[in-house]
Amino acid sequence: MALKATIFKADLQISDMDRHYYQNHTLTIARHPSETDERMMIRVLAFALNASESLTFGKGLSDVEEPDILQKDLTGAIDLWIEVGQPDDKRIFKACGRAARVIVYSYSSVSNIWWNQTGSRVERAKNLTVVNIASETSLALEKLAQRNMQLQCTIQDGQIWLGSNEDMVQIDPQVIKP
Repeated sequence: MALKATIFKADLQISDMDRHYYQNHTLTIARHPSETDERMMIRVLAFALNASESLTFGKGLSDVEEPDILQKDLTGAIDLWIEVGQPDDKRIFKACGRAARVIVYSYSSVSNIWWNQTGSRVERAKNLTVVNIASETSLALEKLAQRNMQLQCTIQDGQIWLGSNEDMVQIDPQVIKP
């Protein structure tokens, strides 16, 4: 018998002063059985950093043909493809061929090893941005995970804070490939 996804609900309040985007989003997040709370919270962070009315969660781990998060334009073309983790160069090039912009949010203590192996192979991808979230930060975000979450995300002058009523995490993302 196959394991089912675990459903999480999040009320996400975003105040992005850098982009002048102020919105509340009610998210339903399906966490794949093989996905950790840490990875799921990086997906929530990626959503908050790129939030728009047309941004949606993809099937991610459940379907290798879809990104973790995507944004389509009115014609159905993919404007933004977001991957979380350390995808291989073939997946990155596939995403770069299908979307106008691709962002990879890497996290974990082995991100630098992954980038040292993959970075030179994907350097020619002009529509690719790679952002690293420090391992300590992703572990702190993991502690925010609850089945029903009330989250606030504030972005100002490149500084990011994501938290709940109980805890707040400051995030300093490192852009590896602009």
